[in-house]
Amino acid sequence: MAGGGVTAPGVLWRSDNLQGLSASDVGLLAARIGVVVDLRTRIEVESEGPGPLVGRVEHRHRSLYPERGSRTDVAVEDVVIGTAPIVEVYLGYLRHRPDSIVGALSDIATTGSGAALVHCAAGKDRTGVVVALALSAAGVSREAIIADYVATGARIGAIMARLRASPTYAPDLDDEPDETHAPRASTLEQVFEFLDSGWGGPLPWLEAQGFDPHPLRARLVA
Repeated sequence: MAGGGVTAPGVLWRSDNLQGLSASDVGLLAARIGVVVDLRTRIEVESEGPGPLVGRVEHRHRSLYPERGSRTDVAVEDVVIGTAPIVEVYLGYLRHRPDSIVGALSDIATTGSGAALVHCAAGKDRTGVVVALALSAAGVSREAIIADYVATGARIGAIMARLRASPTYAPDLDDEPDETHAPRASTLEQVFEFLDSGWGGPLPWLEAQGFDPHPLRARLVA
């Protein structure tokens, strides 16, 4: 980690949709979580439910989409020449909802007791970008951030099965093998390249959005 130190254990968690938690899961998490940062759209929350930890843990809603359209708002509006569609989606988060990204990082930084849990539907795209930026602001090496991002691939089968079983997400999913939805290192690498070339890196981009990284670093670094 830049500047020394290691990430503090049990402070930042990322997850897929929480709707499938059992009663025992809810009790276990409620004892350990201080805030849930929900990156789903308003439509997703209304369709799937606000989450089983509502009323037991503080919740913050930080959609990364412009909140227009229907269903899960997964339309790609900006095309960047030379990038894959999923990279275009990720860059859309940065362009359209920097307010939600900064808000989510502030939520993580200001959690009192307990961990911050960040989630969306699959826990790999919206959540992956927010957590990658949080770790970048804390000084974690880029290699470690990318390794954390691609680790979701080990669970992609179970994640996709849950999403395909939901009437909210099933219509937006294709019939391709689950592996086609697994996170790729090159995806996040291209997002970092965009931030490097345009801003000098993730931290200068965050600072340009008015984000002070020092409280987050103090929270995440042991």
